[in-house]
Amino acid sequence: PGERIADLCAAPGGKTIQLALAGARVSALDRSAERIKRLAANLQRTGVEADLQVADALTYDAPAFDAILLDAPCTSTGTIRRNPDVAWTKRASHVAAMAATQTKMLDRAIKMLRPGGRLVYCTCSLEPEEGEAQISALLRRTPDMMRMPVTADEIGGLSQCLTAEGDVRTLPHHLANEDPRMAGLDGFYMARLIRRGSA
Repeated sequence: PGERIADLCAAPGGKTIQLALAGARVSALDRSAERIKRLAANLQRTGVEADLQVADALTYDAPAFDAILLDAPCTSTGTIRRNPDVAWTKRASHVAAMAATQTKMLDRAIKMLRPGGRLVYCTCSLEPEEGEAQISALLRRTPDMMRMPVTADEIGGLSQCLTAEGDVRTLPHHLANEDPRMAGLDGFYMARLIRRGSA
């Protein structure tokens, strides 16, 4: 059987489906029953199976996972190209509140991860507090976690989207195209970490 992977903020299910298609046994969590219904419908439509749980990642308990995906709730400032209202609706207090939630979720995720297990943390935010600073703080307070740097070949050769530490940071000006309507990316941050030790 494949690796046991938890998708902690799973709905609407695109990443759950990709993980399951890659052979993983996925436990897909979302605290919203309504969002889990959407996820279930997407799984049914694609013929993919996963263990669905209406659960809060901060209190969820299960045997340790081989890997965890935490696509954390965030301010979504990286989606400003498609959602220009973000610039007017988000305030510094929103960033601080989301960062506090992300910190709690990261700490909980690590407790659910087996030694040698991997954690992928990502947000669609441009704010360092929700990205680079969040992971730097995690590594300072959690010595048994370390980065697994991402390489350019893993992201289609887009080396401009890699930080010096090996995290992924896409910005709206990345991905040039002769047709300006086809150029650009959403702002996104992703770090891959591993828990020291072996199972």
